[in-house]
Amino acid sequence: MNSTRGDIAPLFRTPVPSANTENLPRSVYAAVAGFAFLPIGLLWDISHHSTIGRDTFWTPAHILIQLGGIVPALLFAAIALKTTFRGTGQARDASVSFWGLRAPLGVWVTIWGALAMMTSAPFDDWWHNRYGLDVKIVSPPHAVLGLGMFAVGMGVLLFVFSSQNRARGGTRTRGGLICALAAGVLIALWADFTTEFTWPNLQHASWFYRVVCTPFPLLLVLAARASGARAAATIAAATYMLLYIVMILVLPLFPAHPKLAPIYHPVDHMVPPAFPLLLIAPAAAIDAIERLFARSSRTIQNAPSETPVVRREWWRDWLLAGAFAVVFLGVIFAVQWPFSAFLLSDAADNRFFARSGHWPYFAQPGDWMNRFWDFDNDPITFKGMALAFLRALISARIGLWLGNYLLRLKR
Repeated sequence: MNSTRGDIAPLFRTPVPSANTENLPRSVYAAVAGFAFLPIGLLWDISHHSTIGRDTFWTPAHILIQLGGIVPALLFAAIALKTTFRGTGQARDASVSFWGLRAPLGVWVTIWGALAMMTSAPFDDWWHNRYGLDVKIVSPPHAVLGLGMFAVGMGVLLFVFSSQNRARGGTRTRGGLICALAAGVLIALWADFTTEFTWPNLQHASWFYRVVCTPFPLLLVLAARASGARAAATIAAATYMLLYIVMILVLPLFPAHPKLAPIYHPVDHMVPPAFPLLLIAPAAAIDAIERLFARSSRTIQNAPSETPVVRREWWRDWLLAGAFAVVFLGVIFAVQWPFSAFLLSDAADNRFFARSGHWPYFAQPGDWMNRFWDFDNDPITFKGMALAFLRALISARIGLWLGNYLLRLKR
């Protein structure tokens, strides 16, 4: 078959599994809800350390974090057993084999991540008993925990996207919304781990823009490319922001007091996180670009098996990644630069924006709390922004690659 355009190569679609084409399985909703325990529990744990200090391992926040891995893993283990021993032919065709058991790919990734999380628990307890209070979010046991968390998140993402791709009609649209929500939960998880690099006080320094250009373009572009929902990146960014805002408003409702010295900043309630990044602005721009330039040449998902599928030349995604990188960096700089100044002003000293409410008890009060840090040592320079753009470019390109993969995933 000859193509009518020189830049498009024909590709015939191969038969794909069609299990669960009528309704989304309830496990999709349960998996995303269980996954949401991870960023919520991690924010709660950060608040616990900032408010009370080191306590026993069996704190509610630690338990919620572990449940964020255990609940999806147990759910997926049940799916694996059912698919292996009682699954229909369609369900088995829409699965992969591992040690003689059969389940969708995301099931195995999630179970591996949950095992890594449980392994990190005694390691973290030993670390605290040996070295005391955490002074940073990133530590060796937390790194193991983080790898497990992200594996759980990627497994859930694989599972919900494969379910979306096997669905049809209105069910597929609803599946796309669930996929966007799952991507938003993963964005919130990434934001938790970048907390110490994204304080409002750091948002006039070059390093901040290099940090935010590393994970967030990937996740926003992935959502925009692979989700069947309209404005998927915007929904994902809004989900992240909503999770943070809820925690900002809810955590201070609970009284608490520090238990470890030194206490420089007495608090009488749980300390909330800092206000989230305005990722919804670059996300809306990414959605607009994806609608205008990408979806016209996207792989046709629901075409009959004999229908040719259009495949974009490799360089087109690189050009699109460059556009995403320019837009993300330009928009996040345009909105975050003035907004961070607002967050340090008296106008933000309230329950919603939490200017003075997010400081831990071991932070000695001073004027440094309401001014920018590292502005003189790490100013905005052409080199710094070029490095930020390079990170955003690579991140967006990986997001497109993963998005293209998730578009085809049906197992």
